[in-house]
Amino acid sequence: QVQLVESGGGLVQAGGSLRLSCAASGSIFSIKPFFTIGTMGWYRQAPGKQRELVATMSTGANTNYADSVKGRFTISRDNAKKTMYLQMNTLKPEDTAVYYCNIEYSDSRNVWGQGTQVTVSS
Repeated sequence: QVQLVESGGGLVQAGGSLRLSCAASGSIFSIKPFFTIGTMGWYRQAPGKQRELVATMSTGANTNYADSVKGRFTISRDNAKKTMYLQMNTLKPEDTAVYYCNIEYSDSRNVWGQGTQVTVSS
């Protein structure tokens, strides 16, 4: 069983930056390297809206971004620290949401973090 814990959210002015972190833990990492666990991703959910994909990174390090964040956000991971990151630059008020990290296993099961609030003021 993998547990994910996000951190790094907060309040920032428009145009500012934040870096979200998602630390993974679990006994599985004693037998499997972090990057092999599954597709890693960040999602967000704004009030009154559905959860949406922000960015993903495959086990092979291929990345995918929502059109709304391309060129501004970057997903990355540190295998030694078992941590994934989301660097968010040039933040906009419409980026305000609760951000969740996710791992999708090869059998399509998912594990989610608890979420971290990002608020961008205009």
